Amino acid sequence: MKGKFIVLEGPDGSGKTTQITRLKEYLERNGRECLITREPGGTRIGEAIRHIILNPDYTEMSDVTEMLLYAASRAQLIHDVIGPAIEEGKVVISDRFVDSSIVYQGIARGLGIETVSRINAPGIGIYQPDLIFFIDIPEEEGLARKKKQKKLDRLEQESIDFHHMVSEGYRKVLCDRPEVIRIDGCLSVEEIHQEIRKYIEEEADE
Repeated sequence: MKGKFIVLEGPDGSGKTTQITRLKEYLERNGRECLITREPGGTRIGEAIRHIILNPDYTEMSDVTEMLLYAASRAQLIHDVIGPAIEEGKVVISDRFVDSSIVYQGIARGLGIETVSRINAPGIGIYQPDLIFFIDIPEEEGLARKKKQKKLDRLEQESIDFHHMVSEGYRKVLCDRPEVIRIDGCLSVEEIHQEIRKYIEEEADE
């Protein structure tokens, strides 16, 4: 039996990491074997790429370089982790996937949705998310949360205008897709978890 591929998307500070942990715990209590991963990263090579992409010292990085590094990390993640886990029947829960690149590099960086999609296609192959939870939050709120947590990385340090384009880009890219569930990121942690559980349970009943 093939597994499931679930992705959580949203702007910086939307609370994806917290919800991923809670979702994994819920699914495992219900007998599903789960694997959590993240982008960029999730593999030995991917984590090395992550250090380069997010390092605030690399302010000279070009937008095209950024796009290609994300695609490289994603291709390795599919090859090493996501593809094999799905084939083994596991539930893969990923903190971001290709829609993040489409939004951050395609829209906010202005490289174009089609360009980013074409660059990523060979690495992704047949593996597309079965379900995407889009945690939608105003960019000001998300960045305020991040500033309370830790030192901001290279992308988090971008201007508020950049983060506004990211938020609007997500709403554009993820709008009206059957596999996407939009959730209000201003709800409490427990309310968001219950919303996610509701859709997981509905899918299981189908």
